[in-house]
Amino acid sequence: MYIGTGLLTSSPIIHRHPANPILTPADVPYEARLVFNAGVTKYQGKYVMVFRNDYGYRTDSVHPAATDLGLAFSDDGVKWQVQPRPCWQWQDDEVNRVYDPRLTVMDGRCYMCFAVDTLHGVCGGIAVTDDFERFEVLSVSVPDNRNMVLFGEKIGGKYVRLERPFPVYSRGGRDRFDIWASDSPDLRYWGNSHLVLGVEDVPYANDKLGPAAPPVKTPQGWLTTFHAVDRDSSRGKNGWEDVWQKRYTAGIMLLDLDEPWRVIGMSKTPLLAPEAPYEVEGGFRNHAIFPGGMILEESGEVKIYYGAADATECLATADVGDLVKLCSEKRR
Repeated sequence: MYIGTGLLTSSPIIHRHPANPILTPADVPYEARLVFNAGVTKYQGKYVMVFRNDYGYRTDSVHPAATDLGLAFSDDGVKWQVQPRPCWQWQDDEVNRVYDPRLTVMDGRCYMCFAVDTLHGVCGGIAVTDDFERFEVLSVSVPDNRNMVLFGEKIGGKYVRLERPFPVYSRGGRDRFDIWASDSPDLRYWGNSHLVLGVEDVPYANDKLGPAAPPVKTPQGWLTTFHAVDRDSSRGKNGWEDVWQKRYTAGIMLLDLDEPWRVIGMSKTPLLAPEAPYEVEGGFRNHAIFPGGMILEESGEVKIYYGAADATECLATADVGDLVKLCSEKRR
């Protein structure tokens, strides 16, 4: 029996944009049913969004039949121009789909982490692109792993990523998934893994955690969001599915600049909890917030892009100083 964590509210330091949702299926000029969980970055003078687009209908369920990745550009990070066709779809004899992209710019190139559903499990992948028309896949993990995000520079001479393995057997045969960090000399071979954050460390989670948007660097440490999930067995129909017992919230933490697997501060309450109408009703899975992009502006404003109710893409903003202060409670 899972027991939820009660009433959760967003931090007063974060503000939902009045234009929310900033991207919906109606904005997409091709078949689109659910538009959410986008990766967002600044690249070559523009805001760039690669979004997950689920479309079609399975004959045996409410679930969409297929997924591709759409592409949109913006001058201000709020109003988006969706390109006339998807930028990537991977499907073959082994791969069913790719989804949940995360974007990180390094050395003038854009790297994209993504999840991969295969016939033999869920994997995490990394690709690189210079034009969002051609993607070179650099690595794909073994099952089961996903929610990968790259840090924006090498640390100690190595590339570093956050990730979320699915250790079912070692965590009691149920959802109890945590955040880990691994490093690589070349973005292809990964190891030297460390536990970053466990479910038991987050008061508003009882089910699983995972990385969210790629970290941004501040003088105090790497500022990064994560998604935290609580489950309540008493919850019934809460979206399109017959039963949806989970709630997704966004947390915020600060990681050490030189040892990014070490948490030096974390808010013990959610940064963003489902409260707005587009987050709690009318979606595929209601009460779901999933950040995928975070941009630190020169002004100190932080733009956080997130999927809402597994149906639309939204934007919230906060001051970087306020976010760092929110992480002032040290964990270890």
